[in-house]
Amino acid sequence: MHTHSDNALTGSAVEQPHLPNTKLSNGIDALLKTIGNAVSWVWVLLMGIIILNVFMRYALGEGRIEFEELQWHLYAVGWLIGLSYCFTFDEHVRVDLIHERLSLRSQAWIELLGMLFLLTPFIGVVIWYALPFISYSWELNEVSTAPGGLPYRWAIKAFLLLGFILLALAVIARLSRVLALLCQCRPPRSNNNVSHS
Repeated sequence: MHTHSDNALTGSAVEQPHLPNTKLSNGIDALLKTIGNAVSWVWVLLMGIIILNVFMRYALGEGRIEFEELQWHLYAVGWLIGLSYCFTFDEHVRVDLIHERLSLRSQAWIELLGMLFLLTPFIGVVIWYALPFISYSWELNEVSTAPGGLPYRWAIKAFLLLGFILLALAVIARLSRVLALLCQCRPPRSNNNVSHS
């Protein structure tokens, strides 16, 4: 089996067919790329805080609960915002054993059905339950239960809503690309082999 990574190792590039872009997808994808690139700096900040926390704990003998909680919060922000970026640019995990053997139209049908009947309802459920989840935290002015923990627990919970709204935008962009492919006319058959008298 000749895989995509084999092509990279041997230096030969095989142009894979892809979904057509639309005006809608171009606009949404550009927005999600800008947000994703900006939020990617969270990982640098997270690494710095982890190093600082480890240094303080083992070199100075002083661990800080705020730093530990901030690590969890930054990881959550990076992961939740990264969902839409990964989906937009096909960087998410796929089971390609069957998918890569199918035609582009068959792949598009699978994506369409998956987005309509699996991903979109899941996003809807998460957003529906995230709203009261965040609102309740806001009303309580919820803070960490740990001594010295971080305040404003609602703020990190709000990233759950933001992350899934961005993922919903990514799905809309992807749907527009899938529908553009499925709705376009099939190319006419070539007449090269037809002999003319």
